[in-house]
Amino acid sequence: MPRAAAKDGTRRNAKWEARRAAIVDTSARLFAAQGYHATGLTELCDANDLGKGALYHYIGSKEELLAAIHDRVMDEVLQGADRVAEAGGTPPEQLAMLGAELLDVIHRYPDHVWVFLHEFPALTGERAAQFRTRRRAYEQRVEAVLRAGVEAGDFRDIDPWLTARAWLGMHNYTYLWLKPGQRLSARDVAQPFADIFLKGIEASPSRTR
Repeated sequence: MPRAAAKDGTRRNAKWEARRAAIVDTSARLFAAQGYHATGLTELCDANDLGKGALYHYIGSKEELLAAIHDRVMDEVLQGADRVAEAGGTPPEQLAMLGAELLDVIHRYPDHVWVFLHEFPALTGERAAQFRTRRRAYEQRVEAVLRAGVEAGDFRDIDPWLTARAWLGMHNYTYLWLKPGQRLSARDVAQPFADIFLKGIEASPSRTR
């Protein structure tokens, strides 16, 4: 993951980055439990065992902290999409791998994902624009795989934009129940989800290669 930059544009050292990452993780748990707007700076300072000045040393503002939580999720999701692209394979294989990667992020970062899905309207200005741009970039990766599957004859004549949103809704909803330490792991869910979804969009036998 790229190093965070200070306000003067310089790069921070590894110790500073590790502490900042820990603050992001702790604050994500707090926002997920209480909500972004209901959580004050005093509570953030107490949860992170920092004074207000020290907190601002790592996080410039409460909204910057929210943006950092969103970036943590998007960094992981986009890196997963990159791994899928590098792995290659048929469109059905790539869609299954994308699902496995996304579920892995949801399983590993339940609090961050809760904040990501619920609190994004609180982002403003450039931060909101960056979030929309990155989210759209991921959606386009999914749409491209679906479009390639239609063109190759693997998938029936679906609308890639609409189908991508059905796929995203199916996977994103798992944040409510796919939790670390519970009965199902991301791996347990990934293949059944892929089977269900791919069966729904596969081409008829007469159209397959």
